[in-house]
Amino acid sequence: MKKILNRPDSYVDEMLEGFTLAHPEFYAQPERRVIARPGGGTKGKVGIVTGGGSGHLPVFTGYVGPGFLDACAIGDVFASPSAEQMAAAIRHADGGAGVLRLYGNYGGDVMNFDMAGEMVDLENDIRTTTVVLADDVVSAPKEEAEKRRGVAGMIYAFKIAGAAADTMADLDEVTRVAQKAADACRSIGMALTPCIVPQAGKAHFEIGEGEMEMGMGIHGEPGIWRDKLKPADAITDEMIDRILADRAFGKGDRLSVLVNSLGATPLEELYIIYRRVKARFDDIGAEIVMPLVGRYATSMEMTGATITTIALDEELERHLKAPAACAYWRVG
Repeated sequence: MKKILNRPDSYVDEMLEGFTLAHPEFYAQPERRVIARPGGGTKGKVGIVTGGGSGHLPVFTGYVGPGFLDACAIGDVFASPSAEQMAAAIRHADGGAGVLRLYGNYGGDVMNFDMAGEMVDLENDIRTTTVVLADDVVSAPKEEAEKRRGVAGMIYAFKIAGAAADTMADLDEVTRVAQKAADACRSIGMALTPCIVPQAGKAHFEIGEGEMEMGMGIHGEPGIWRDKLKPADAITDEMIDRILADRAFGKGDRLSVLVNSLGATPLEELYIIYRRVKARFDDIGAEIVMPLVGRYATSMEMTGATITTIALDEELERHLKAPAACAYWRVG
């Protein structure tokens, strides 16, 4: 293992220390595994919290900020935070108008966030609601969409839900908008290399030299096929074809597209992918709004990429374009 660290067991805590020291205008650490906005929840505004394992920066902690999230609970690398850490994040996000729990569809996160919601309801009289992202189109068939993994679609959901909350809408309305955004997202990923979890000290799966895997999840969950590495346009075409088979777009439709590095893939290669994405949607007459290209949801040093689309209507587009700021994405 070659990593810049002191001890594997201090990896996350030392990362969070540096993270908050580097960006104090956005992030505070009121408790050991909780990141929140400086000053806590905004009075009268719906709070929005997320949570999940480390190893995915900027997800999850990076999207705390004005127009985005209010707090986040963070676990060890690829491991769920505890229910108590999630409950603490909810308390720090609470401004008296309730709190939305907005996170990806992974078993540990679902179980612990459900427990956290019950805890704050009983102990602090905080009302919470839940929206779970399940946007990975190859992780379950369309008729079982509720079983799909959550991947980079949560970036759009964070942004749109945060904008809705900033209008001082009530909890039910913010939840409705967040669910609408989640339902509009479709994602697919591909990987060229594995990554290393610091506490394991070695790659937890292997991909052969000259191979790629289509549909692999961001923790190394199995994809749908593994074969020789294909040219960029062929890879992109298959990813777009699978998204379009699940959620069709046509002439006059508007959408945003995220081309995301899983960690080690350089921007140059992401732009090679995006040029093909743009051509594909130009061919069907759909218009891309506010495209995103970069590292938005990673998997340590994995080489690979995800593509996410979100179908836009006037409401979702307005919230997507609303002002927001964190250390990794600024709008307006």
